[in-house]
Amino acid sequence: MAREPIEMLVEAATLELPDTKTLRLKWPEGHNPEFLTGQFITIYWADAPEYKRAYSLSSCSLDRGFYDVTVKREGKMGTRVVDWAKAGQKLLVLPPAGKFLPDFAPGRELICIAGGSGVTPFRAFAREATRRKLPNKITVLYSVRTTNDIIFEREFRDLALENTNFNFYVTCTRLHAEDKWTGRRGRIDAAWVREQIHDPANTVFYACGPNPLVEFAEQLVVQEMGVPKAQMKTEKWG
Repeated sequence: MAREPIEMLVEAATLELPDTKTLRLKWPEGHNPEFLTGQFITIYWADAPEYKRAYSLSSCSLDRGFYDVTVKREGKMGTRVVDWAKAGQKLLVLPPAGKFLPDFAPGRELICIAGGSGVTPFRAFAREATRRKLPNKITVLYSVRTTNDIIFEREFRDLALENTNFNFYVTCTRLHAEDKWTGRRGRIDAAWVREQIHDPANTVFYACGPNPLVEFAEQLVVQEMGVPKAQMKTEKWG
């Protein structure tokens, strides 16, 4: 059965970074869908239905009355969203779908590998776990080019302060030697991932972002580290 689009108002359009914008899409009156944290929605403008694009929700299932999607200036759709989308416009939205879901079963630990805007669903993971006061340990390993590319940095830092089971770590890959960043530099590697593992049998790995990053993470976790494939979930964004 085909999913029917629903017209939603852009309630807010927030520029997170010069090339990244969050749209808050307000649910119409009487709309109260059931969906899961980690799913995606597909959006498009009525005047350009050929340009549909799926985006992971950066809000979680406990956020009611709206969907948040956080979009990077990439391709025709991403460029239009970042450069032109504003509050008061309307978009057509296909209902949430997808299986990139946080496993919050008792004893589960989550290690989330992200690149660029691939960090956005992990904001939703951390939000839900923090609000529900879940005991699951969640660690986000986030690869960016420079400190100017960190999406939701303040919220992630605040969530880590509020939730002692949540850790947010950033590594920068293209900093100049004289940059004052005191954090980690270089790409995500096996040694850094292994440092985060406390209970291998109960750890679920997630990777989200550009295809090369996700494929690298799969190679690293499944092939090099020998983690069973069933403990690895991925979301590729092209």
